[in-house]
Amino acid sequence: MKQKKLYRALETVVSKRFQSEKELLVEVLNQVVDNFHIHITGGRLWKLNPNKEQFELLYQTGNVEKIDPSFILTIKENPIFEKITNERTILAAETNNYLINKGIFRYSASGVGEKKKLANGKRYYEYMIAVNSTEVNDELYYSLNVVATLLTSKINDNRLTSRQREMLSDLDAAKELQKSILPEHELNFNGYEVFGVTVPAKIMSGDYFDYLKFGSETDRMGIVVGDAASKGLSAAAEAMYITGAIRMAVNFEIKISALLNRLNKIINQIFSDDRFTTLFYGEISNDEKGLFLYGNAGHNPPIFYSHKSKKLKYLNTTGPLLGPAPNAKYKTDSINIRVGDVLVIFSDGIVEAADTNFDFYEEKKLEKIILENVHLTAKELTYKILDDVNKFSRFGKYTDDKTIVIIKRNS
Repeated sequence: MKQKKLYRALETVVSKRFQSEKELLVEVLNQVVDNFHIHITGGRLWKLNPNKEQFELLYQTGNVEKIDPSFILTIKENPIFEKITNERTILAAETNNYLINKGIFRYSASGVGEKKKLANGKRYYEYMIAVNSTEVNDELYYSLNVVATLLTSKINDNRLTSRQREMLSDLDAAKELQKSILPEHELNFNGYEVFGVTVPAKIMSGDYFDYLKFGSETDRMGIVVGDAASKGLSAAAEAMYITGAIRMAVNFEIKISALLNRLNKIINQIFSDDRFTTLFYGEISNDEKGLFLYGNAGHNPPIFYSHKSKKLKYLNTTGPLLGPAPNAKYKTDSINIRVGDVLVIFSDGIVEAADTNFDFYEEKKLEKIILENVHLTAKELTYKILDDVNKFSRFGKYTDDKTIVIIKRNS
């Protein structure tokens, strides 16, 4: 969730009009160093010179000793660049004596933009962002991944010509295809009542949900809710691909953590560097105690209501969002869903719906509406939430795809 909030905050920054790519990159780097509390002390922006096969210093900032503006990093002498090409973001110890003397001992670097092919046949990112921090750890690694993903997305978007922007043909057919892939809203399974719905912000949605049967088995059912970055056709295409990939994967009946690990690598390999998705996957079964196994890849933590305690709890993430980091690891967690318990799975279009003051709906309002209506059916509660969100945001200027899937155990 920290990475998703960072992404949302930076979306506001990159939405401004910039005169050049350098101006965009510099603004984001300054924001990351100065305003986001991820312990960054300094940052540098490098640009690839394909003809000379070297990275040249484009900009530097932060509370560190400045580097000579003419300083370069040659590709031949820095094999770490190949690792960045393959993994996008790295954590490393500095080996260049000049940079070490400048107080840079450990750093994180991430590739931005397109991968350019050089004379040696290998490809390298056209830009690179490098930061040094007091805490070079996984949080910094995943956060820088998010920054690089957002910048790449913005750069790619800016490069689209007006003609390309108008090439959204056959949109109605694509919309119908997406609708055909989504499951029926309502499902009853082994005493569980499940209801789901997606409301697109545009004609097509980057949100998705699905109910997954395991072959001929009747004792297990997979439920997935996801949110592909961005909106519209490109996000919808990613969502449809991921839905298909999950449907194929569950046939092999692998464990949830292994499923997410494999899916993450596939998304990283198939989609461009400006794409990622969040995903929540859980399994209900005929277990008498209501064992519910789940994995949460950077998705909004679902809200679980316990009928016995009358309290709510969140099912937090068990791994980062899918796509940017190919070697990310995912864990599995579990709860017990007993009779009368309710689980509300939702996308960020629910809690980030905004009113005219750009105030968000947020989790507190969602908690309140759940507690007041847990007696309703899953379907009734779903529409109760959507109605409350729509009333709150009906005059707001920002909207995102909205998805809710509610599981309620009745017997």
